Amino acid sequence: MKKTTLSPLSIAFHVFLNTFIWLCIYRWLCGIMDAYAGKIADIDLTRKKVTVASTPSDWKKRYLGGRGFGARVVTDRVDARDDPLGEKNVFVLASGPTTGTGIPLGSRYEISAKSPLNGTLMSSNSGGVFGWKIKRAGFDAVILNGKADKPCFIFLNEGKAEIRDASAYWGKTTHEATEMIISDLGDTKAKVACIGPAGEKKSLLACVINDMDRAAGRAGGGAVMGSKNVKAIVAAGDLSIGVADEERLNTVKERIREKLEKNGICQALTKYGTAVLVNIINEAGILPTRNFQSAHFANAEKVSGEALAEKYLKKNKGCYACIVRCSRVTEVDGEIHEGPEYEPLWAFTADLGIDDLAFATKATWLCNKLGLDAIGTPTAIACAMEMKEKGYIRDGPHFGSPDGLLDLIRQMAYREGFGAELSDGSYRFAEKHGHPELSMSVKKQDIPAYDPRGLQGHGLEYATSVRGADHVYGYMVSPEVLGAPVKLDPYTSEGKAQWTKTFQDLTAAIDASGMCLFSSFALDADDYADMISAATGTSLSARGLLHIGERIWNLQRLFNLKVGYTKDDDTLPSRLLNEPLREGAPKGRVWQRQPLLDEYYELRGWDKNGVPTRQKLEELGLA
Repeated sequence: MKKTTLSPLSIAFHVFLNTFIWLCIYRWLCGIMDAYAGKIADIDLTRKKVTVASTPSDWKKRYLGGRGFGARVVTDRVDARDDPLGEKNVFVLASGPTTGTGIPLGSRYEISAKSPLNGTLMSSNSGGVFGWKIKRAGFDAVILNGKADKPCFIFLNEGKAEIRDASAYWGKTTHEATEMIISDLGDTKAKVACIGPAGEKKSLLACVINDMDRAAGRAGGGAVMGSKNVKAIVAAGDLSIGVADEERLNTVKERIREKLEKNGICQALTKYGTAVLVNIINEAGILPTRNFQSAHFANAEKVSGEALAEKYLKKNKGCYACIVRCSRVTEVDGEIHEGPEYEPLWAFTADLGIDDLAFATKATWLCNKLGLDAIGTPTAIACAMEMKEKGYIRDGPHFGSPDGLLDLIRQMAYREGFGAELSDGSYRFAEKHGHPELSMSVKKQDIPAYDPRGLQGHGLEYATSVRGADHVYGYMVSPEVLGAPVKLDPYTSEGKAQWTKTFQDLTAAIDASGMCLFSSFALDADDYADMISAATGTSLSARGLLHIGERIWNLQRLFNLKVGYTKDDDTLPSRLLNEPLREGAPKGRVWQRQPLLDEYYELRGWDKNGVPTRQKLEELGLA
């Protein structure tokens, strides 16, 4: 056989062609490996139909994931007039592009729906390892439509989604259901997000619990799952999570890791958990006590993070890829679980006038087992305590006494006895008994653990939050109390409208990205933009990141306006507007609604009634 000899020109051409082909393959692979799993499970429970579709590229660009995906789906599919507990509401569970990529604190997922608590376009965020696992199962999001004819759970595995029978798990606590599902599957690596009895009974305080002790709480997301007869969403499988530019991402990871490790707030969270705030907030004179009748708790030291560490702490624990590890694993009377965090600890102690740390820990655990929001549950009890104190109701719990409260929490979950009246939150309870002013809520959602009479910016965040009073939709406590990124005067209104808007937009983008909000103590918008760009292969600036957050915020605002919310609802309870604080540094102060609100509307590009202008909607691509 004659041997063929290639000319130098032919060899050069073949080298060029092979290089070109491999470059094309590399670019194609980079386009696929963009930190997304690439699939969405769209499930019609009524028709028992499962559709697996590709994650829309437009959603990735404009909404990132998590809260952004949820806001888009709910807006597209739910009429603002639809019953939140009816078949027409949707339930969305979505991760973000940073979730599961190994980025420090990139572990979160979000649930979204029309809230049964207050009708808003709600979302709720949770950590642990479940968010990472649904991406390993091959999905960026799960959308639940309609209603199953019997209890079921959704099984995600290796890019496939199934509706399976959950009759054996209905009626079980979240811990029991999780253990039973994993045992029946025979897969100890599977992860479960489920509802407890509270969700099955459609309590408007019901939440979703993943990994046994992590909650996607507030706004009643667990009731939406219960209304659809869905007990759980289960993730299994070990598909890889690719990123677009691993070398660049590793460089970004190291930078943010260093920032997080050197940050004083993150160091305190590692040492004492979120409950480190108890003494800090109490000393600032803004720890709500006895249903916000006061803002200083004399026995705060006894229920502080320091006391928790001394008496009951076994170890600290973190979510997937977390280096802060703020969660507390505690032991009381031989029982070991995670918690409590700062907000439930405050609500089960100072807000009830109780200084029993063991009780507060057990009460938080019980809420997790029953699938109850561990903020809304005790704040509803606090409202009942004040109603009892003032003689507006004959029976009920008393400030300062934990007697019978664990049983009352169980009643709330199962809608039994006196607990049935509290099962839908403080606002409905107080309204039923003729005194809605004693519900310390905004848009029917109870205010968390900071008295806004001593925090003008945080008060604005509460009043304007698109899911009702909330501390994680724009954490103005960070600059006003903790001094991050700079220390602001908490008592002045000057500049607070701009700060609040920026924090709200940034938080929306962080929730969409899959990052933990606590990362914002150390990181800035440039850091988030860099990590998302490296993971997804897109070119995103800090300004572009905030623009995405602003788009999500306005989308939720538009939905709420259609529900019927107006400027009149962007306010705080009358007590916080008219009854000055009586002690501490903020003594004599109330929250000043004006001119903060008008300035905030103007900065948002909304009209004087809080409605986004046509120009603003066009700017955001929402017109």
